[in-house]
Amino acid sequence: MNLQQLGFNEERMEQAKEWTEKGYEPGRVALEHKGMYTLLTEHGEIRGSISGKMNFEATQREDYPAVGDWVMCQIRPNDRAATIHSILPRTSKFSRKIAGLTTEEQIIATNIDTVFLVNALNKDFNVRRIERYLLMAWESGANPVIVLSKADLCENVQERVNEVETVAFGLSVHIISSETGDGIDEITPYLTEGKTVALLGSSGAGKSTLVNRLYGEEIQKVKEIREGDDKGMHTTTHRELFLMPQGGLLIDTPGMRELQLWNTNDGLSESFRDVEALAETCKFRDCQHENEPGCAVKTAIDSGELPEERYASYKKLQRELAYLERKNDQKAKLEEKAKWKKITKSMRR
Repeated sequence: MNLQQLGFNEERMEQAKEWTEKGYEPGRVALEHKGMYTLLTEHGEIRGSISGKMNFEATQREDYPAVGDWVMCQIRPNDRAATIHSILPRTSKFSRKIAGLTTEEQIIATNIDTVFLVNALNKDFNVRRIERYLLMAWESGANPVIVLSKADLCENVQERVNEVETVAFGLSVHIISSETGDGIDEITPYLTEGKTVALLGSSGAGKSTLVNRLYGEEIQKVKEIREGDDKGMHTTTHRELFLMPQGGLLIDTPGMRELQLWNTNDGLSESFRDVEALAETCKFRDCQHENEPGCAVKTAIDSGELPEERYASYKKLQRELAYLERKNDQKAKLEEKAKWKKITKSMRR
């Protein structure tokens, strides 16, 4: 495989220099499964596992490789295997809070250039969900692009596009149908050599069908959506990076029914620029946007300039982030305590 094709550019070469001088080689994580990894390297596709030292020093999820990562390895070509010793700095990282009550990060994908936020134009279409995906996409460091799929099943496409444009300021919005091929030519230019695109969206949004269409053959399984509400079942069960015929790389991800936020304060400001711009013009700096005189936000809601449901979504996301921040502070203290306990035990040995 050609490392340049996989996205290994001059910046990466500089980052890897101290490792390559010691005889280590780069690889890109294409698949992760129960502590084992599939790596794409100059030797082709090989199995990888992390070194004992790396495992010992890891204290949180981000210390372990994720799909999209560049890692430095000791490769054993004859065995089609490698030992991973280090992760090169990530240029972008898409994370969410792991589903359930546990306060823990789940890394969806890393080193992404563009995020395709895939939303189906059927009964499962939801602008509020798009808001949440946008919030996390802005925080990831990648460039978000809205992809509205299954256009062949929608009779009021322009109406849906207008709804999306009220929350996706200045972003590219592409309307596609993987069944008919409409709009596919508009999104293939994102997959140029060395560039990585990640597909994100709920189950049934058409991500796997889109992968197959872009690849030119069926490499991902596809399931039928549920009748009545057009919601889908999980087709893709794991994250996987594919080297595409166009020269770029595509990461397919499982549908996420529960998209819980993870450390997205900056993304909130980017996603809700309209709300925060209004808040800055309120008469009082500490305006709560309830019954205060001279409140620009309340005036905009009353006049219809700012949809009430959008402001309600903004407040809801604010509360989620505040709760997550409190939980993370507590978790950080516990992790620090566990880290020193581990070091002390090691020194005693």
